[in-house]
Amino acid sequence: MDQQLIAAYGQTAPQARMSAHGNKICRVNIQPGAPGVLAKQGAMIAYEGYIRFAGYGQGAQRRVTSGITGERMQLMSCTGQGDVYFADYGADVAIMQLNPGEGLSVNASNILAFDENLEHRIKMVSGVTAKFSGNGLFNMELSGQGWVAITTRGTPVVLNPSERETYVDPDALVAWSTSLKVGTKRSMRLGGIVGRGSGEAMQVSFKGNGFVVVQPAEDATDRFHVRG
Repeated sequence: MDQQLIAAYGQTAPQARMSAHGNKICRVNIQPGAPGVLAKQGAMIAYEGYIRFAGYGQGAQRRVTSGITGERMQLMSCTGQGDVYFADYGADVAIMQLNPGEGLSVNASNILAFDENLEHRIKMVSGVTAKFSGNGLFNMELSGQGWVAITTRGTPVVLNPSERETYVDPDALVAWSTSLKVGTKRSMRLGGIVGRGSGEAMQVSFKGNGFVVVQPAEDATDRFHVRG
């Protein structure tokens, strides 16, 4: 068989602990003695070497919080030696490295994989609690030093609120730096014009040093439903 036509899709040497293969696959290099990786259950599409997979329990309190908020995180632990490839139904993959003192707040459904040594918990986002229906806005918060891979529906844009205050349609919001100050902004009743929702238009506001990840599609879970 002539493999020249598919040679462009072949493997390359890993450049870092986590690296992208194309824009829809995350490749993680796992070595003995290094932290394991926690990944979304079912996201593994291939692996090479000797990798052990196990369910990851999040504890009774976290399960209760998860049930209340709807952020049902089902994770698996990956350890051993080799390379693991993760993907999530063809979604785009964005990879970042957190340094000590940095944190990331991300929609739990957009988590693909992260280093097991990172601190992680479901947390209510301050500044927007009273503005949204239900129990407020809950996200997965990651902090420490390590790698994170998230997914987006389409190629995302990364905004820098340190240059000027930034406003985002909540249904397109994926993740942001925990160093940012978060709030909300109401517009006139132009829900059919500003954003995709009905009724009163509302955006999540950000300012400070950090970044915001925005995807070019709305979150189908409607977890940000606004009372209009």
